[in-house]
Amino acid sequence: MDFRLNEEQQMFKDTCASLADNTLAPNAGAWDQGHVYPADAVKTMAEMGLMGIAIPESEGGTGADNLTYAIIMEEISRGCASCGVIMSVNNSLYCDPVHRYARPEQRATWLAPYASGEKLGAFALTEPGNGSDAAAMRTTAELDGDEYILNGTKAWITNAYEADAFIVFATTDRSAGHRGVSAFLVDKDAAGFSLGKKEDKLGIRASSTSQLFFENCRVPAANLLGELGEGFKVAMSTLDGGRIGVAAQALGIAEAAYRAARDYSLERKTFGKPIAEHQAVAFKLADMATRIEVARLLTHQAAQLKDAKANYGKLSAMAKLAAAETAMWVTTQAIQVFGGNGYVTEYPVERHFRDAKITEIYEGTSEVQRIVIARAVLQEALR
Repeated sequence: MDFRLNEEQQMFKDTCASLADNTLAPNAGAWDQGHVYPADAVKTMAEMGLMGIAIPESEGGTGADNLTYAIIMEEISRGCASCGVIMSVNNSLYCDPVHRYARPEQRATWLAPYASGEKLGAFALTEPGNGSDAAAMRTTAELDGDEYILNGTKAWITNAYEADAFIVFATTDRSAGHRGVSAFLVDKDAAGFSLGKKEDKLGIRASSTSQLFFENCRVPAANLLGELGEGFKVAMSTLDGGRIGVAAQALGIAEAAYRAARDYSLERKTFGKPIAEHQAVAFKLADMATRIEVARLLTHQAAQLKDAKANYGKLSAMAKLAAAETAMWVTTQAIQVFGGNGYVTEYPVERHFRDAKITEIYEGTSEVQRIVIARAVLQEALR
């Protein structure tokens, strides 16, 4: 296998690295501290074609592959993890399932403006009481003429305050269990729809997160995404792909923390020499670099399998698990390298540490990833 990037992938990587270094990283701390949505940066990312990377040009996207998406996600997240998750949700959790499941007549309204970055999308699956048990949702959708009436609450929805539309999952037939779940495209201005308060989060604080409330919210039946009762399939297949984006985001956070620790270790001196020359610190850097590279290879392999239209579910879970836990470990070690300086906001590693934690939770917790992986490897053993 050739691990080198092709010319287009390298061009995207270099361009996004420049954006990360010159625009995102210098402002990420202020955005984080002020809980400020980086509107200008998101607009720039849209102009660069980063909001619908793997969506065909004919549908408003950039027409690149999923490996390019992973490469770009890492660079953007290295600059600002909040910008990374804003971009990830629009790409992986909104545009990708709309591209795969929308009917032709839905695409002009619900895909093209989002893939181009003119509008922003979001994904509403989780509820206050179901967490990882997505099939246990309580939000309902009842058919009334040519409309569905939605009632219920969604929780932890990224991009909530800025999104123009949401993919919302609701039970249309409770007796059918997960086969009774359907997906709907819901406009932010739909009657009966409202937002909760913005959550005050540990990390990725420049992106908005909120509950969504549906109180007799009327949605045209034409807004059904996919077939009736196909919602659980839409959600699970979306999460499989979304894990590649989160893995790449985690890699970006880890890489940022590693570079900060490496550079600091060359400047900070103790006992008459840079701390990088102390074996205890040098070995930390060696382990950081190795773990990041291992997780990166898994992430790129999962992306390539998706591009090849092969079964990538196991690899995307492995990549997400490895990258998220690597990000948490690397950021912890980075703070240790910085010592007391790592614990204050004057230096970026405490933010990287806070940003890393969510990658072990959303798009399926690390525990859920282990369930997915174990199920896959056991099925392989029984074949």
